[in-house]
Amino acid sequence: MHRRTLIIAEAGVNHNGDPARALALVDAAARAGADVVKFQSFRADKLATSDAAKASYQKVTTGSEQSQLEMLRALELSEDDEVRIAAACTAADITYMSTPFDADSATHLVRRIGVATLKVGSGDLTNAPLLLHLARFKLPIILSTGMATLAEVEQALGVIAFGYLGDARTRPTPADLANVLLDRAAWTELRTKVTLLHCTTEYPADPQSINLRAMATLRDAFGLPVGFSDHSRGIHIAAAAVALGATVIEKHLTLDRNLPGPDHRASIEPDELAAMIASIRDIEAALGDGRKVPAPEELPNRTVARRSLVAIRAIKSGERFTEDNLGVKRPGNGIPPIEYWTYLGRPAPRDYAANEALEP
Repeated sequence: MHRRTLIIAEAGVNHNGDPARALALVDAAARAGADVVKFQSFRADKLATSDAAKASYQKVTTGSEQSQLEMLRALELSEDDEVRIAAACTAADITYMSTPFDADSATHLVRRIGVATLKVGSGDLTNAPLLLHLARFKLPIILSTGMATLAEVEQALGVIAFGYLGDARTRPTPADLANVLLDRAAWTELRTKVTLLHCTTEYPADPQSINLRAMATLRDAFGLPVGFSDHSRGIHIAAAAVALGATVIEKHLTLDRNLPGPDHRASIEPDELAAMIASIRDIEAALGDGRKVPAPEELPNRTVARRSLVAIRAIKSGERFTEDNLGVKRPGNGIPPIEYWTYLGRPAPRDYAANEALEP
């Protein structure tokens, strides 16, 4: 049986720096049926320099006059804001999650808010110091792999495994990171705590760029649970990912795609989120347990849809069954058609009327 897919509504920075809008996103995600609503925790000055350019899609959605740093400053939430948002999640019965972009933000999320899982964005898959800091909390990690090669994913897993196995005082050497994945204990930790999300880091991502089959490649390469962080338009590709084995789906949520800001245009609105979740739950139910046996609902229909051996014309007692007088017709509550050739040439034990079923 396919386990229930964890559905993360990625509120991200779609609050535009407004705590009230962040609370509205919590409410929208909860009403749509998401399991998690996720934000982003960062201090702009720790994330980007004044020389950092915006991505092309950010220039399209927010203009090119601002620097990336200026844009990020306008999208920050304070630590107190995050505490209030997390409390609202508890009240709404939805899990609060946030992606930390620096060590202090991660410590705040774990120590003050008490998050149970840490999410790493694709941009930080190669940020080894941050990965090590996160792993040392010994919490489950969801790791997005957009823009990455398998070798880079393996390097990230080595850093995370070192953090899981070591203590906070040990600095890894290159040899440590090269050898840690040779330790069976490392894989035990990774397989119980780490989920890899396939992702295409483009907003929005065109279907031909998504390569959903790479999700299976990640699963086969590392033996870890996999999921999909979806930046495509619409909801159908996320649903397809579940059919292909995704255990986590992450999808950007906005209250209004026409709002200003970098991610709104690549997000879905609350009614679309609800439709996506409904589709995913239907797919989960449809996947079943993989055994090829009749569904209980099918059993009454077997008699109606299947056929039995019948006399296709009147047959006298002792007359032999032939292709001219023996056939198969509905209903299927008599001798099954697989016995057809067994009966050919046998003498009829009694008279049969046309269309009368043979009995065993």
